[in-house]
Amino acid sequence: MPLKPLAMTKTLPPAEWAHHDAVWIGFPSHPELWVEDLEPARAEVVAFARAVHAAGRGERVLLVAADGEAGVAATALAGDFAEIVVQPFGDIWLRDTAPIIMADGTARAFQFNGWGGKYDLPGDDDIGLRLAAARGIAATPCDWVLEGGAIDGDGTGTLVTTRQCLLNANRNPHLTQGDIEQRLRDDLGIDRIVWLTDGLLNDHTDGHVDNLARFVGPGRVCIPEPAENDPNWQVYVHATEAARAGGLEVVHIPSPGRVLRDDDIVPASYMNFYIGNAAVIVPLYGADNDDAAVAAVQALFPDRVAVGQRADHILTGGGSFHCISQQIPG
Repeated sequence: MPLKPLAMTKTLPPAEWAHHDAVWIGFPSHPELWVEDLEPARAEVVAFARAVHAAGRGERVLLVAADGEAGVAATALAGDFAEIVVQPFGDIWLRDTAPIIMADGTARAFQFNGWGGKYDLPGDDDIGLRLAAARGIAATPCDWVLEGGAIDGDGTGTLVTTRQCLLNANRNPHLTQGDIEQRLRDDLGIDRIVWLTDGLLNDHTDGHVDNLARFVGPGRVCIPEPAENDPNWQVYVHATEAARAGGLEVVHIPSPGRVLRDDDIVPASYMNFYIGNAAVIVPLYGADNDDAAVAAVQALFPDRVAVGQRADHILTGGGSFHCISQQIPG
C-alpha cells in the first residue's frame, strides 16, 4: 500500500516514516541502574545506532549520554559516525522524555512523572526542553503527563493508544477521557483517537502502545499475531478487535511469544522497531520467530531495508529500540 504524503496541516507530528533530519538515541550511562547489563546494553545501543547510520539517506545519529564518562564511552564505541550529546538524564528512554517534534519544526515537551511514579530519576523531567533548546528548537511546555511511547500516530491526525496507560490514575488523575482527547487535539493536532485496552504483560509503562500496535501507513496499523504459548495472546486479539472497530486496517507480524529473564516473563516485542529514513531496525531476542518477524517487517516497508538486531540487554531496562529513540523530522 503506497504511503500517502504528510497531511497539509502544520500542527501535526509527522508519521515516523516521514523524512528525518536526525535521531536522538539514549546511551546507557548509569552503572547503578544497568549493573552487569551496562556494557552489553551499550554495545546493543551502538549497534542499533550504527544500523540507522549505515542505511544512509541522510539521517544523523545523536547519541545522548548523561555525563562525561558516558560520553567518553559512547565516543569510544561509536567512533565518528555519531554525534555525542551530553545532557543529564535519569535513563535512556527518550521516546518518553524527549520532545515530540511537529511538522512545522516546533516541539511539544510534556510533563513526565516516571511512568506513574515508578522510577523518579533526576533529569528525566526536563530533558525534553533541554534537548530542544540545545538544537535551537522552539518547544512549548504542555502541562500534563504524556509519554511518547504511549501514543502512535499516522501523520494524518489519527492516533492509537491504550486505556491502560493514557487513562491510568497514576498519570493525570484530574483529567477525564474527554479532557485527554481535547488535549491531544489542542497540543498535537489529533482529530481521531482509536482506544485499545491493555498493553503487554509485565510492562512497567502500564501498557505503552509502541509495544503493541504501530502505524505502518495512514490508517493501517500492525499488531502481533499470537505465538504458541504466548502470554499476550488475549491482548493481541482484543487490540485487533478494537483497532478494526475504530476503522483501522490491521496487518500482523509474528510475536516472539514467551520470553523469560530469570524465569520471569518480560515484555519482549518486535513492535518496538524504529522506522528510519532507509531502514527499519527490529529488536530480536533469540526467539523462534526472529527471522520471520524481520521478513514480515520487510514486507511492510518495501522502500526500506529491515534489519534485525539483538536487544536482550536493553530489554532488561524495560524497553527496546523505539523506546530509546526520538526522531527529529526534517
